[in-house]
Amino acid sequence: MQNQTTSSSSSSPAPARRSGAGPRPPWNRPAGALSGPLPILVAAVLWGTTGTASSLAPAGASAAAIGAAGMALGGLLLFLTSRGARSLPARCTGAERRLLVLGALATAGYPLTFYPAVARTGVAVATVIALGSAPVFTGLLAWAFGRTRPTARWTLATLAAVLGCVLLVLGPQFAGDAGRVDTLGVLLAALAGLSYAVYSLIGGRLIVRGHASGAVMGTMFGAAGLLVLPVLLSADTHWLTTARGAAVAVHLAFFTTFLAYRLFGHGLRHTTASAATTLTLAEPAVAAALGVAVLGERLPAVAWCGMAVLALGLAVLTAPAGRRGR
Repeated sequence: MQNQTTSSSSSSPAPARRSGAGPRPPWNRPAGALSGPLPILVAAVLWGTTGTASSLAPAGASAAAIGAAGMALGGLLLFLTSRGARSLPARCTGAERRLLVLGALATAGYPLTFYPAVARTGVAVATVIALGSAPVFTGLLAWAFGRTRPTARWTLATLAAVLGCVLLVLGPQFAGDAGRVDTLGVLLAALAGLSYAVYSLIGGRLIVRGHASGAVMGTMFGAAGLLVLPVLLSADTHWLTTARGAAVAVHLAFFTTFLAYRLFGHGLRHTTASAATTLTLAEPAVAAALGVAVLGERLPAVAWCGMAVLALGLAVLTAPAGRRGR
């Protein structure tokens, strides 16, 4: 789940979606699909290809190295093309610089947990757990730090998301499959969701404090790219010299990181944050479909039901609230 921040130069849709700090849509004039929903939907489809793309890497490539390669190159591209990213640390206070460091660490943690999770549990399961757990972690962290109190709707949606994940993970057992649940893979996917939630909240907080969203996300992703470089360089990088390995790395860096977040940021200029979040629910559907069609993964009916319950929970969680809810 790539997955899952905001800004015209960012890595992930979450900060803008969580904080609503992205450019406000111009309500005084209509926006066509090309300037609103369509770019966001295309970004979600691109994010949905991350797991399948990583699974097509050469056999000698470790999952962590694959994720590190995509983050290193994609983060560098975002940093170099984000206006104000280079000068942002100098404009920040000491506390804000510490937040930037923590955000970069969380951003770097995402590929180092998500891609190994994909290797252990499969594309569909890892993507859905990471995507489904991220909003839950976001709400819990916001509550723990006293920023918001959980609403009844959030509690209900969270319970649905948890139930959906349980059905998805335990689906093979419920269907009589003798295969075991890869506990470590599930935990890694959940850690990816936690990483996503942390850097989303930090990005949103810095944006709310008046810093440009592109500069914030470009800085965090650029720093994260540097942080994962040792992981990449310490692993066997011979796979990057092959045509297949290079194609996988370029796809993850350019299409699922750089281009996807550019498209998402562009779409947010003409689309509400809640609508954008709902559109990105296409990501797990694409990931599951590719996992089944391209990689031959098998999901029993109960697992598909779990995915549907999770999608329903996320839709409830991100649907526009009434005036009192807002």
